[in-house]
Amino acid sequence: MSEFGLKIKELRKAAKISQKQLAEFLEVDQSYISKIEKNERSMNYDLLEKTAELFGVEVSYFLEESVDFEPLRIGFRTNGIVTEDLHAIRVINKLVFNLRFIDSIESGE
Repeated sequence: MSEFGLKIKELRKAAKISQKQLAEFLEVDQSYISKIEKNERSMNYDLLEKTAELFGVEVSYFLEESVDFEPLRIGFRTNGIVTEDLHAIRVINKLVFNLRFIDSIESGE
């Protein structure tokens, strides 16, 4: 679990969103995000699921040491991105995951 905070930080930085933006999306204090990234705090499952959906990864990506999973590649426009934008991205990512799941069923994987 030592890489948990690092994974959150890497995804956040790759998406070019601030701790404050992520905190507003999750409806927590910015200091909580900072502590998570330093592995000083943990996340409850609801927050973890919401974070995974935002960044286009499965929850297992955060919980397991080595997960053979490629996160969705998303491009954030950081100029003027607001919390509502992050909520929309989360919904889109959930749709993509559902499509991936349907495709895997159809292809027999």
